[in-house]
Amino acid sequence: MKPVLVIYNPIAGRGRAKAQWPHIEVALRQAGVNFVEAPTQGPLHASRLAYEAPGRYDMVVSVGGDGTAHEVVNGLLRASGEAETMPFAVIPLGSGDDFAKVIPPETAVGQHPFEWPVAVEKIARGQTRLFDVGRLTGDHLRSDLPQGPHYFMNGIDVGFGAHATVNFLSTPRIFKGFTAYMLTILKTMIKYPLLHITIQLDDEPPFDQDTTMTAITNGRCFANGFWVCPQAQPDDGIFDLMIASGLNRLQILNLIPKITSGTHLGDPGVRMARARKVVLSSKQPLIVEADGELPYMQTHQLTIEVLPKRLRMVV
Repeated sequence: MKPVLVIYNPIAGRGRAKAQWPHIEVALRQAGVNFVEAPTQGPLHASRLAYEAPGRYDMVVSVGGDGTAHEVVNGLLRASGEAETMPFAVIPLGSGDDFAKVIPPETAVGQHPFEWPVAVEKIARGQTRLFDVGRLTGDHLRSDLPQGPHYFMNGIDVGFGAHATVNFLSTPRIFKGFTAYMLTILKTMIKYPLLHITIQLDDEPPFDQDTTMTAITNGRCFANGFWVCPQAQPDDGIFDLMIASGLNRLQILNLIPKITSGTHLGDPGVRMARARKVVLSSKQPLIVEADGELPYMQTHQLTIEVLPKRLRMVV
């Protein structure tokens, strides 16, 4: 048997991954996992390591947060040519760990995902299940990224959430977890975009929309505690969408508690939808957030398509 490749991001979770790694390393060995440790050296290193993994390893493990997992998924999908990937496992030690919340045992609304000892047990057991992946194509993909399609496993958004991601990067590192995200939300409230976009869902006629935020998700939670699409399933072959209309600050403040508890589905300021393909168009440039990363900073058109059951996840 080939070894497991453990891609470990020392800076994930604002130091959380680095603090826990020595314990995880011991636990993996005690569980009988034959692994090779590969610490990341900088941005996109995890993607390159994952791209080179097929044929050399039996499994790839991401130790870190959603950003680390996002890089690994992009490497695996490019390596497989968008066919089914090699097995992929997550040890969630990031700031949000939103993707881990849809990996069995699924996390209830308002709760945290499984802890790293449970992840080690999953890796040792090796049971897998196929998950869907999102495929992005648009103009003005960041020049430092591999050109062509870009992929996500949890969700993407334009508007308020994407600008909050930009602001999160400048939030002091002493703040962690949900506290860091709430500070980011308050900062974004000072200045946030009101977008006018055109949305097309599958083969339906396109419609114009004033929106504070539009999210297309495979998972259920964003930014640690915002349950944007609480009914989403990662393997049903279809995206869930939340389209928030053009809201003022008071309306946003009223909506935020509902999203953190997943009770916003009937709110008049929100439209929920489902689609296998979504096309977003805008005359103004859009910042696109995907799994906590920012692959597009000024796109005018974005096509989001579901690739059903491409990602072989360790569950």
